[in-house]
Amino acid sequence: MKWRIGVAAAVLVAVGVLVAAVLVVPRFLTGTDTIDRSQPALLQSLRDLSQYHASAGEFQVVLDIERDVRYVPSALAGQRTLFVAAGTVNAYVDFGGLAEDALRVAPTTASGEARKVRLALPGAVLDKPNLDQERCYVFAQERGLFDRLASLVETQDQQPFYVAAERKIADAARESGLVRRADDNTRKMLTGMFGALGYEVEFTNLD
Repeated sequence: MKWRIGVAAAVLVAVGVLVAAVLVVPRFLTGTDTIDRSQPALLQSLRDLSQYHASAGEFQVVLDIERDVRYVPSALAGQRTLFVAAGTVNAYVDFGGLAEDALRVAPTTASGEARKVRLALPGAVLDKPNLDQERCYVFAQERGLFDRLASLVETQDQQPFYVAAERKIADAARESGLVRRADDNTRKMLTGMFGALGYEVEFTNLD
């Protein structure tokens, strides 16, 4: 009787090994394939651009964000995260809103030939920070016991880190002098363009 049980066990083991070989071995021998069944991107809208991007800045920030649970020790609940984020901010001048009288040509020669241009130029503004996804990552993280257990069954939402990073980078861009540099670069560009046509340009503030 015992030998029958031994034979049956041996058969089961052999079947298990065979099934494993059929299911697992081909994956190691041939690798895995990725099939992309996504639909192609659809064009939603088109718009003409009238912005002159005159300067850009590269920024990096390290966020140190701690989330505590009241009246619970940090060893049990809560987390502290160091998140590294990097991105760019552009400063641009929008010519789309210029009125017809924003550009005036005044005669300055005895013959009445127009050689001077007066331009009411809008001030430069900052674009929204553009984060580089490949350079944004969690550098280090300390979590309580409950948070570590929760991470086994759910993925942490990193959106709050990106939002905070955008806010920090936007604040840094406002203090960096990007707008002033964009104003200067725009004036230099227009001065060179009109100068090549034989005109002297005078800039005024846009009312």
